[in-house]
Amino acid sequence: MNPHDFLQNLALVLCVGALAAVLFHRLNLPVVFGYLIAGMVVGPYLPIPVVADVELVKTLSELGVILLMFSLGLEFRLRKVADVAATAGPAALAETTVMFGLGYGFGTLVGWTPLEALFTGAMIAISSTTIIAKTFAELGVQGRLRELVFGVLVVEDLIAILLITILSTLASGEALTATALGLTGVRLASFLAALIALGLVVLPRVMRYVVAIGRGEFITIAAIGVCFASALLALAFGYSVALGAFIAGSLVAESGHGHEVEQRIEPVRDVFVAIFFVSVGMLIDPAALAEHWPAVLGLTMAVMAGKMVAASLGTFAAGSGVRDGVRAGMSLAQIGEFSFIIAGVGLSTGAIRPFLYPVAVAVSALTSLATPFLVRASDPVAQWVDRKLPRALQTYAALYGSWIARLRDGTGDVGEATMMRRLVRVVLVELGLLAALVVATGAEMGRGAPMLQDWFGLSAAMARGVLVTVAIGLALPLVVALVRATHLLSLALGLRALPAPSRGLDRAVAPRRALVASLHFAMLLASSAPLLLVLQPFVPNVPTIGVFGLLVVALGVVLVQSASSLYGHARAGAEVFALALAQHGRLREGPAEIAATVRRVSQMLPGLGDPVPLVLDASSPAAGRTLRELDLRGRTGATVLSLTRADGTAVAGVPSGAQSLAAGDVLIVAGTEDAINAARAMLAPPVPPPGL
Repeated sequence: MNPHDFLQNLALVLCVGALAAVLFHRLNLPVVFGYLIAGMVVGPYLPIPVVADVELVKTLSELGVILLMFSLGLEFRLRKVADVAATAGPAALAETTVMFGLGYGFGTLVGWTPLEALFTGAMIAISSTTIIAKTFAELGVQGRLRELVFGVLVVEDLIAILLITILSTLASGEALTATALGLTGVRLASFLAALIALGLVVLPRVMRYVVAIGRGEFITIAAIGVCFASALLALAFGYSVALGAFIAGSLVAESGHGHEVEQRIEPVRDVFVAIFFVSVGMLIDPAALAEHWPAVLGLTMAVMAGKMVAASLGTFAAGSGVRDGVRAGMSLAQIGEFSFIIAGVGLSTGAIRPFLYPVAVAVSALTSLATPFLVRASDPVAQWVDRKLPRALQTYAALYGSWIARLRDGTGDVGEATMMRRLVRVVLVELGLLAALVVATGAEMGRGAPMLQDWFGLSAAMARGVLVTVAIGLALPLVVALVRATHLLSLALGLRALPAPSRGLDRAVAPRRALVASLHFAMLLASSAPLLLVLQPFVPNVPTIGVFGLLVVALGVVLVQSASSLYGHARAGAEVFALALAQHGRLREGPAEIAATVRRVSQMLPGLGDPVPLVLDASSPAAGRTLRELDLRGRTGATVLSLTRADGTAVAGVPSGAQSLAAGDVLIVAGTEDAINAARAMLAPPVPPPGL
């Protein structure tokens, strides 16, 4: 290419992008919109006499993705990535599984080929790191939500790599075997382990040496060089450049100079990220949107609704609370760069028709436009959702997070760990056998049914019915074994989180029962969702969706029943807390003594989390307001178990939203550690720990 052509294209993209960004900033609209509109202006589909080279801009935009992922890695040291993955993993798995199923179901319902339906599911399964990062940067989103969402995105990127590998195999016409899939996973794990091990030895030392020189340009050049080298290495092994760049950022962060490096590369990163969004806008074809608008609209609705619900439930199930779950779900409701990669794989191999690529781009553009508004609205929506939950479910949601935190912190003996590993193996074996049985039945139906017709003179429908009946009969023992294994595993986990006493009355029966029931059905749902997803090409679509829907309804019924039982336990606990504070002469005690009393009572009533007393003084902003006006649960995720007045009288049961607060009141608050800290900052000054 002529160097002047390169300069012309770069100048055109940046100048038009800058004008659009300034205009949208003045209109108080997200700058991302401006970049997308700029892309349409310089793109090939509008009759405007300023057209940039699509392939050149696309190449430059890939640098933006690499630098953005490197910047994100600088914020996540390796230990932090591992910690976040414990919460983000279930949410990512839930979201990608549900979205893959929705995409496949949508493609099947509108008459696309099975392979096109599979590619559609993969295209809408992965959220966009680039779009979310830009939106969070513009809106100043920090803290727990940022960590949680980017943890989900990292796990989704790994899932995307597996999806691309599987779909490439299917598109080439080769048989996808369990051995090939297992080898793919082993190769990915080996590559990551080798890259991290080598990087930990070299990169932190190199970056410390470069920073010690004291020349800013050296830091910039070295950091960007490491970023591109790692991305190129990942590409050479057949993996995503984004994955390599993220790992490089995490390794550089281990040097302790991640923040300084990030400041140095930020201007370069912003330039290429802007080019990325302009390149997306260049792919938007208004004519294709007009022709295929039903598919675009349907997939857009599926992406936004499906991701919000699936990611919210998955995040909550991992112990992050209702508020964080809803906010994370609304932040992840879009698709982006991986959707283009997956669509490109399908187009290059002939697995999908050309119209699907612009459809994917259009869905990405629409969901990208909605993302800033969804992120802004996520906090009030989360508060509204939590406020509208029945009181029993509110109490359950607040305590569930504390149980999961205990479960993560709990330790068991060697025998317990061995038993859990054995149960996990049993679950995996049963799932594998079920999948093999259904796949074999579906694959052999075309040959088995005619054989039965010839041998026994059966009709075609009856022959198929006989084969299905035999398959169901063979599957029932496997299903029973799966249900039993997941129940035993959930029971073991429940005892780890809420241990039973060696003797005497077991006061944790109600909360443990609620936890075990929740974990049991969550495991069944989590194991059956990927199974049903794998089986969709081999079984009718509507029955598959129906089975999954029944499981979701069953889980909802169990949660409601468990929450009702737990609420009675919480009401009894509230009475005990109030009685203990009154008997111990609360008015004559200081904060430390009150905290010690609450701790002793909570040891007698396990399962109520780790309750903390908050004493309202005259300067508290909560004094004179009701719990409903404060919206304590919606804003912090904590729940008030007990309320004792300054004169020693106690509010009966769990306080309702109509209860007003006054100086001198003592509130017993439960929830996750983050929720309690937020409630403390909102209600009262810190309470010294017992004994101080």
